[in-house]
Amino acid sequence: MASDELAVKLQRRLNIEDGPAGVEAVSGTGSEHGAEEKPVTAAADSELSAKLLRRGELNDGSSEPQQPSLRVFNPYTEFKEFSRKQIRDMEGMFRRYDAGKDGFIDLMELKLMMEKLEAPQTHLGLKNMIKEVDEDFDGKLSFREFLLIFRKAAAGELAEDSGLHVLAQLSEIDVSTEGVKGAKTFFEAKLMAINESNRFEQEIKEEQEEKKKQAEQKRKKQAAFKELQSAFK
Repeated sequence: MASDELAVKLQRRLNIEDGPAGVEAVSGTGSEHGAEEKPVTAAADSELSAKLLRRGELNDGSSEPQQPSLRVFNPYTEFKEFSRKQIRDMEGMFRRYDAGKDGFIDLMELKLMMEKLEAPQTHLGLKNMIKEVDEDFDGKLSFREFLLIFRKAAAGELAEDSGLHVLAQLSEIDVSTEGVKGAKTFFEAKLMAINESNRFEQEIKEEQEEKKKQAEQKRKKQAAFKELQSAFK
């Protein structure tokens, strides 16, 4: 039968590649050289299928582990207690001290930061600062973990003698906010949430207006420069 002949050919190929340890399985109609061959057994056919499946997985790469999907981090939606300007100020500070430009502040960069803020810390003190907000335990600060410092400072969750409290105090970033947590009633909380949403929209509007203003000033400068150029021609 066609299926038996196909199985025999595939088995021969496997026997050649695997050596004498491979399973012998040939049809009962005789080989190409006229020798009597053994019938394909169910066990041999099952082993053949398993080998082919394993080789197929190796060829198409389906056995490779899948990479976990990365969670998208949006500071404006996750840290709603801060204004857009506050977050931009924090981001500017983070980038300023991220000397390696790898998106993290490591132990040495934190050491330099605290020295620049004129509040040097011991090696153990620096490690404790990172440990307090290091959620993924990689021994360095991501931007999200850096924002956690200011969240804890605004909520009064940092000990006054801790390095993180000193960092937040000396950063010159005002994190004083009034959040929904302080509301006494449901309606008061609802009103504060609405105000928060309106504040966010107002900030975006102000940013857009500022960009338009800067673009208009640039256009006027370019026009004045061209007019000056034409006067000397």
